[in-house]
Amino acid sequence: MRGVVVIILSLSFFNIQAQSSIKGKLLDDKNEPVPFANVALYNSADSSMVKVETSDVNGSFNEEYKETLKIQTSENQVGLEDLEFTLPSLKYFFESYNHSTNSTVNNNASIELNTRLGGFVGASNNIYVSNPDNTNLMVAGIDFELMESSLPRHALVVRFKQTFENSDYKFSSSQVSLNYRFKFIKKETFDIFINTKFAAYTNITRDIPVVNDDNSVSIVSDSSGDFQALGNFGIGVDYALGNGYLTFSYNDFLGLGLDNNGEFPLDFTLGYKFNL
Repeated sequence: MRGVVVIILSLSFFNIQAQSSIKGKLLDDKNEPVPFANVALYNSADSSMVKVETSDVNGSFNEEYKETLKIQTSENQVGLEDLEFTLPSLKYFFESYNHSTNSTVNNNASIELNTRLGGFVGASNNIYVSNPDNTNLMVAGIDFELMESSLPRHALVVRFKQTFENSDYKFSSSQVSLNYRFKFIKKETFDIFINTKFAAYTNITRDIPVVNDDNSVSIVSDSSGDFQALGNFGIGVDYALGNGYLTFSYNDFLGLGLDNNGEFPLDFTLGYKFNL
């Protein structure tokens, strides 16, 4: 039977510090910036110390820590595939495993939320409204992303997106939306995700031509707001850079239950988000 893996983790600024207590002695591993930190763990079955690490070879992470943990933990242990080499993810894994193998071990694996905040800019041809000349308009906004450490492939995103009018197309909108992202490809340096927009409130301002009784045309400015339960889909990429991610997304290329104006969707944004 495998022994209980004992590890104490602490976070200092943007570094990982790992400490393992053995027979009253405190052993400190070297501090290095995430994700190049090395973590030591103690297995009580054979009183051995094992280093858990991931190495960078030409920009690609070998993820040796996953194979090490497979050997050190029970064969039926799940969750290694999605395990990230970050402080919250490792801490949750060790605490969950200790509790599953020994019910007398206090389980402190509570929910740990990770958040990211960033901004973006881009362009959109707004295919879900009238756009006679298929004009591309500038967009900009803010993303707030919320994740749970034990579910690294899943995220909720609150997005504010502003569309700006130009001289060719007097249309603007402000939208607050709730989104779910599934990261179907997840690596140490990048994620590829599907974005589902499932609810949004949108306020639209636009100029509408009105034919008068004398056949003259007047331009009337109209403003209206609407809440919708949506099924809009997009795809995106997050690339680890500094203390955050460079993010690119192709938005709303498919909208279930929404009428479009028949044009091909062109809605692209590029931005950067920080780990909070």
